[in-house]
Formats: sequence, C-alpha cells, structure tokens
Amino acid sequence: MSNLPPDNYVRIFDTTLRDGEQSPGATMTSFEKIEVARALARMGVDIIEAGFPAASPDDFEAVRNIAEEIG
Repeated sequence: MSNLPPDNYVRIFDTTLRDGEQSPGATMTSFEKIEVARALARMGVDIIEAGFPAASPDDFEAVRNIAEEIG
C-alpha cells in the first residue's frame, strides 16, 4: 500500500508568508507569521513557504520557528 496521495489529489502551496510581505506596507511580526502558519496548517495546506530567511535576522528566526513548530 502506497503512502502517496492519489493522482487526482490537489496540493495547496501557499506563499502568503513570503510573497505576501513583498507588497508595500504589508509586514508581519514574528508572532503574526506563526499565527498565519498555524492557521494554514489547520486548514490542511500541504506546503507553506514560510518566508525569506536571508532577508534579515528577524525573518530567519521567524522561518526557523515556523519550521520547528509546523514542520
């Protein structure tokens, strides 16, 4: 028995935490980012692009925290 999803399975790939912050004036705190990541995980999103860790030490820390908690 395979652990792979069926061929017709739709995978959701969310870029809110990375691409969403590229809009002028759209910034989130580390706390807000983890809250968004938790909500996405609860909704069953398959892949969460957690941010751009090379952008700053704060972004690196936020991505690390999301990866540790959400996986």
